[in-house]
Amino acid sequence: MSSTNHPLNGNTVGALVESGAQWLTSAGVFFGHGTTNAHDEAAWLVLWRLGLPLDSDLSEAPDSIKNQAVPPDQLALVATLFDERIRTRKPAAYLTREAWLQGVPFYVDERAIVPRSFIAELLADGSVDGFLSDNTRQVLDLCTGNGSLAVLAAMAWPEVEVTGADISPDALAVARINVDKHGLQDRIRLQLSNGLAALPGPWDLILCNPPYVNSASMAALPNEYRAEPELALAGGADGMDFVRQLFDAAPACMTGDAVIILEIGNERPYFEAAFPQLPVFWLDTSAGEDQVLLVTRQALAAQARLTAQ
Repeated sequence: MSSTNHPLNGNTVGALVESGAQWLTSAGVFFGHGTTNAHDEAAWLVLWRLGLPLDSDLSEAPDSIKNQAVPPDQLALVATLFDERIRTRKPAAYLTREAWLQGVPFYVDERAIVPRSFIAELLADGSVDGFLSDNTRQVLDLCTGNGSLAVLAAMAWPEVEVTGADISPDALAVARINVDKHGLQDRIRLQLSNGLAALPGPWDLILCNPPYVNSASMAALPNEYRAEPELALAGGADGMDFVRQLFDAAPACMTGDAVIILEIGNERPYFEAAFPQLPVFWLDTSAGEDQVLLVTRQALAAQARLTAQ
């Protein structure tokens, strides 16, 4: 792409964001990896490429960065980034090598999915605290990916020890970068494990954002999601393959009052069909009350006994 053969118009930050949003929209890119719309994604790309804070003021205020002039050489770099986003259909986070959860920056690349778990909200706003006890010490972030939930858990509860586990050595290599980035080497241990196989615990709390996308949905995923490791997304015919294995193994690896906080995205109907008798608590997030659930060890153990009869 030549430096002039692009649809970005204007020479200010605000003009680039507006015309960039139009470019993304006309190209039909898909959002959902940190942004939900073309304007926010365009702002992210423009500000990042220009080395400006991602929370910069883009309002109409007189001192807004919106009116800052952008020299031609910088404009060309912005255009190249937009072109790469559209041409490759990679999530923006893979291009910037950075994703944010609850105001905390994380490194990410194609070895791990882009962090976007709604569990992060529950850690940040204290929603989980009431389910914990004074004895909560050992926290497991299963399917940790780039380690973001492990880091947020360690930040939320300074008294706990956190283990981030994943089946993917590549994902754990990315998680290591983030644990080191936030100086939490003494409080977060990383462990390679297929489910709970290498994680006997006992755990006081298990956080898990597992592969839960059902096979029909996997076949219809936009290219942006196909750029992510399939291992972290595909959950089998009904999306519940990993969850079944987790629930079978978990009671033996949990303390008496332990709970699991599990994200299942848009798969609540499949979850309820798979576990019709299991009592769970649905937790409220910005996406509603059917994305994240909490289940106690007692409930899982009771279900196991019923199944065994």
